Formats: sequence, structure tokens, C-alpha cells
Amino acid sequence: MPADVDALRRIGWPFASRAADGAWADLLAEHPAARPARVVEQHRSGYIVAEDIDNSYAVESLPDWQRPRLPSEQRPAVGDWLLVSGGDDTHAQAVALLPRRSTIKRSSAGKHYGQQIIAANIDVVFVVSSLDGDFNPRRIERYLLLVRGGARPVVVLTKTDIAEAREPGAVENAKAALATLDVDVCTLDATDPASVGALQRWLAPGITAVLVGSSGVGKSTLTNGLTGTQTMKTGAVRASDSRGRHTTTHRALIPLTAGACLIDTPGMRELKPTGEEDLVEDGFADIEALATHCRFRDCRHVGEPGCAVRAAIDAGQLDAARFANYEKLRGEIAQAADQLALRATRTPGGAKKPTGAGKRGKRSR
Repeated sequence: MPADVDALRRIGWPFASRAADGAWADLLAEHPAARPARVVEQHRSGYIVAEDIDNSYAVESLPDWQRPRLPSEQRPAVGDWLLVSGGDDTHAQAVALLPRRSTIKRSSAGKHYGQQIIAANIDVVFVVSSLDGDFNPRRIERYLLLVRGGARPVVVLTKTDIAEAREPGAVENAKAALATLDVDVCTLDATDPASVGALQRWLAPGITAVLVGSSGVGKSTLTNGLTGTQTMKTGAVRASDSRGRHTTTHRALIPLTAGACLIDTPGMRELKPTGEEDLVEDGFADIEALATHCRFRDCRHVGEPGCAVRAAIDAGQLDAARFANYEKLRGEIAQAADQLALRATRTPGGAKKPTGAGKRGKRSR
């Protein structure tokens, strides 16, 4: 390990000293000659890692990570910490993958079940949505569902200047639409450095944050505002539908001058649950609580007498569109949980069915 732990802290080392705890400490003790390095870029051909903010280098992966049948979520991703040995610029080899403290992941696109790690070891997730046509509370709910572990979600609403010019009061209306999510909301103009500075309250030294959101919402512009340089390429948004282009083509970890680090990600159009999500923990506890007051334990909330959920919708206490999204997500989670369990039975050493997955997607109560 480098003698100066501050070098590691500037790229997100989660401990105040060189010592780790738990499984990390066990692996460090098992490989005393190895040193920690963080994955800052992930490419099809391999990984780029760093031990400080100024130097990065390619690392040769373990043979196990290159096996075609190894589930992709078991391979390193941007934000992961590895133990490496050898030179820091040539012939460096990975020795071990340190356990993840948190992840953002989704189901892979396609017919066959798989998981894709968006970023690992994240402290703060900035869910970015613009107010010039992209804003959709239901999509934001879906993003929040993918935030797992100890990461803290923050919804960032960009292009507020454009929204207010088109419709006075648009910003406050958007914030009101998100009030039931019980999540921090930050509104800003990504092109204004002073406005972007509002994010600094979540970017203390040693913190790792990730930007997620659709193409064209201003993630790369935010990254440039936070770094103070043209770090990421930005592109124009089509005026016809406010759609943006994929200016970010791969995930990359970027150190910030204040001591935190940031991961920018390509825009994601498809956000499929993995089957490990829990609607109670991930923003829908109020609906689950309402369902406990239904007259029938197997209430389907579609017209049964004594349905507390439908009563809340009729009284304007529960948004019908939000409940419809809850039902949709519940069905998707149940299906994904079944696929995950099936994969575990077919893959030796594969991921086991997550604890509690059997209850996810089932009817309330």
C-alpha cells in the first residue's frame, strides 16, 4: 500500500488510515505484497486502475475473470478496488477483487438474464433529469430502485433556466411531483458554475459519487462544471424532442479538486430490475403500508370492497400513475427474481437467490 494514504483517499479509499476492516482486511493480510488500486476505466480489452489522482495504468486481469461463463457482475467494474502486484506501468497483475460496499446495477438487455454493474463502491448517486422534456417521475422511481447498498440517492434537476422560461413555476411543480419519494432534490443550471456548486454539499473528501440519467440531461456538462475543465465531451440536444446523444461512451472515474471523485456514465434508456430489489426499502413503503389496511389479505387493488389503496387514490392521497408504476415494477422484479433463481441452479457457483426475493413482486400482505 502507498505510504501516503491521502493519495488513496483522493480516489475514494473508504478508510482514514492504511488499515481496512472486515473482509478487506482479510484479503490484505492474505496478499501482503499486493497493493490496492481502483478501477477508473473499464473497456472491452481490460481495465485501467489508479493508486492516486495523477497516474493510471493497465492491469492484467485474473484468468477467472476472462472465462465466458463467469457472470458479468462478478467481474470488476468502474469503482471497484483491486489488489495488484507488479509494476505500476508494465506487467501489473490483478491479485484479488475487494468486496463491494455498494453497487448500482441493472439487468442486461436481451432475452437471457444477466446483470450489468453500472458502478461499484458508491457513496452518493446523482440521478440527473432535465426539465426541458426529459422529466418523468416514473423513470426517476425506476432509477432509485437500482440504487443498492449504502449509497445515498440525490435527484438533480437540470436546465431549470429553460424550464422556467417556458413555464413559470415549472421547477416547484417538479419538486412537488417528487415529494413522495422522500429523497434529496437539487435544482440547478449545469452551465452555471455557481449553480453546480450546490452539489458540493454531497462531495466531501473521500466520497465517491456517480451520475446516472438519460442521454442529453447534462451529466457531462455537470462533470465539466465540477472539475472546472472540459473533462467530458458534450453534445447538443435535438430541439424536436429534447433527446440527447451519447457523448459519454464508457464509464470513467474522475477525481475532483475538493477531494471527492465522480463517475460519469453513458445514458441509459433501458432500466430493468435484477430481481434483488425491495419495493418497501426502495421508495414505495407508503403503498405497502396502505395495503395492510385492505379488508382482504389477497386484495388485488382492482375494485375489491374495502381496498385501502383504491380509497387513497380516489381521495387524492395516492397518485394513480405512481401506483401503476409500483404494480409494473413489482411484476418485473418478481419475473427477474425467478430468472435469477433459475440461473443459480444452472450455473455452478452462480449467484444464489437473494434473501427476501421470494416476497418481492408478490401481492401485498
